[in-house]
Amino acid sequence: MLKQQLQQKLQQKLSPQQIQLIRLLELPAIELEERIKHELEENPALEEGREIQDDFEKSDDTDFSDEGSVSESETDLALGDYLSEEDIPDYKLQEIRGKAEQKEDIPFSVSQSLNEFLLQQIGLRELPETEMKIAEYIIGNIDDDGYLRRDLEAIADDLIFQAGQEVTIDQVKGVLLVIQDLEPVGVAARNLQECLLIQLEKGNNNSDCQLAIRVLKEYFDEFTRKHYDKIVRGLQVDEESLKKAIHEITSLNPKPGAAWGDSMDTVLSQVIPDFLVEASNGELILTMNTRGIPEMRINKDYAAMFQDYTGNKANQTSDMRDAVQFVKQKLDSAQWFIDAVRQRQETLTRTMETIIMLQTEFFLTGDEGTLRPMILKDVAERCGYDISTISRVSNSKYVQTNFGIYPLKYFFSESTQTDTGEEISTREVKKILKECIEGEDKRKPLTDEELTKILTEKGYLIARRTVAKYREQLGLPVARLRKEI
Repeated sequence: MLKQQLQQKLQQKLSPQQIQLIRLLELPAIELEERIKHELEENPALEEGREIQDDFEKSDDTDFSDEGSVSESETDLALGDYLSEEDIPDYKLQEIRGKAEQKEDIPFSVSQSLNEFLLQQIGLRELPETEMKIAEYIIGNIDDDGYLRRDLEAIADDLIFQAGQEVTIDQVKGVLLVIQDLEPVGVAARNLQECLLIQLEKGNNNSDCQLAIRVLKEYFDEFTRKHYDKIVRGLQVDEESLKKAIHEITSLNPKPGAAWGDSMDTVLSQVIPDFLVEASNGELILTMNTRGIPEMRINKDYAAMFQDYTGNKANQTSDMRDAVQFVKQKLDSAQWFIDAVRQRQETLTRTMETIIMLQTEFFLTGDEGTLRPMILKDVAERCGYDISTISRVSNSKYVQTNFGIYPLKYFFSESTQTDTGEEISTREVKKILKECIEGEDKRKPLTDEELTKILTEKGYLIARRTVAKYREQLGLPVARLRKEI
């Protein structure tokens, strides 16, 4: 018996314009600026300046919602969809075929790295050639945070088998001590305990510092678990002395190499807001941050060149047809990019306007307690966009207000109910939870169960596991780790 199967497939195909727009939506202001500069350099048909009315026929396929394609004969070349996949610019094919989204590489000035700084210092030490090679190899294995996480035995083996350098473990240890004497203090430590001890031993040689060294050497595990009562009994000291010793320890730098972090991370950590919202006389004024984002237009010379080529179809040679296709690709690419940037600005503006409408009271007062429960769906329904579009817009975007700079994700929160049935933002609950923990007795910190009871008394019906989740989201440890003496 012949079996018949009916299978229906639903497949969504994104046009190059849509892909272009998706990429641009995710970029914050500083990366968009670099992306535009890159496109201006790569495409000669695109130039800075206010857009003017061109004489050449523009493509009708500039709508990002249009997924269809228009067929085109070989003798009728005009701006529009490309004849075949071979006619599409390489960068667009890469966007379509790429499974993973590739971020734009942005060139930043690179300052002196930690390894370079250490090599510079070790070069000033009068070390024998063998020890200098060991030092260089050890420094090359130091992580960005300043720690040496490779075993000395493994380093010695590498020097023997890869570099042909016959060394002993004792030689490697001796050179390591020299490196640990360099700046920043604590560098090349093999663990946190060693890192803190190096800093203490190079610090003030007072009684508090000496006690701190004893705590780290003899009771490091108890210290990390904050079992202060065991340390007091074991070292036979009073709580006040231990408190001073702990202050010495907590003032140390657990990541000595952090100051020499990647320069790119340093640049990216400098937040440039994408929006500016000003409150004036009870009204909110929204402004897009377009500083550094130039206006773009089609290069009129390329447009005229295209007109000349297409106006002489009868006498076109093979080389002329290749030239026509090249110019056509550049013009299409330029127009697509201009439209994508314009569409991005419109999408961001409409989304931010909706967020302001939903969170008007916060933008007027700056009071966190006035934030309304808001999820991506709420904004998407009012904007008329897909939830994924709102997610891309809110990612890595910031808004400057009269009360500071906030990421757009700050305004999104789920809702919870009070004992009266009123819906409130979970952010308000987190604020109260944080205030309770900040005001607690540090000798007897509040447990999650006790925090749950406090919130219940205030009218917030929340389970203990939910309280634990909110506490973790606030970056606050459990009661045992919040204990102080």
